[in-house]
Amino acid sequence: MSPTVIVAYLALFASVGFVFLFVNLLLGKFLRPKAPNPEKLAVYECGEPTIGSSFVQFDLRFYVVALLFIIFDVEVAFFFPWATVFGKATHLMDPGFEDKVVVASGAPELSPQAKEIYRQLGVPNATVPDASAGKVANVRQIESSSRNLAFASIVDIGVFFAVLLVGFAYVWRRGDLDWVRAVSEQRALRVRGEPPTITEEQPALVA
Repeated sequence: MSPTVIVAYLALFASVGFVFLFVNLLLGKFLRPKAPNPEKLAVYECGEPTIGSSFVQFDLRFYVVALLFIIFDVEVAFFFPWATVFGKATHLMDPGFEDKVVVASGAPELSPQAKEIYRQLGVPNATVPDASAGKVANVRQIESSSRNLAFASIVDIGVFFAVLLVGFAYVWRRGDLDWVRAVSEQRALRVRGEPPTITEEQPALVA
């Protein structure tokens, strides 16, 4: 497919999307009922009632949750390339995959399927490990190197996942995952500047 055809398809797709969106918004403007009231015109912010003007700083919990989501979401995205490498390596080391090496003109060479797997792994011009050896020896070397690659990828993702768990435990311990932090009555009194009270019961948790 030529680049011109690809650009034409992209332009067509963008145009259809723009027209579809514009037509629906235009139809909605003329067909939807108009019944404005103070409740409908109020600013909606995650179910929180609006207090004051829009210039008042609202609760920072929204930002904390959003930042934590972005951080962990971006880091989890690194699992996809790892899964690709691990899957290709395990495919090459699978004894059931017997067509890794074929013999053509008396010399062993990689099969088209194996070449495609290596190409997806970032090795576009892969060849057999030892052209002077036989088919069985090359298959064993490919399986051995693929096993080492799979093991290295397991160790790599284990370290990466451990770092994620440490970060997750840290934010959990800090209470950043709690929507409303619970504090003791004594701490609440100290924050308000009131003298602490001495009771025989355990301090109650207040928001």
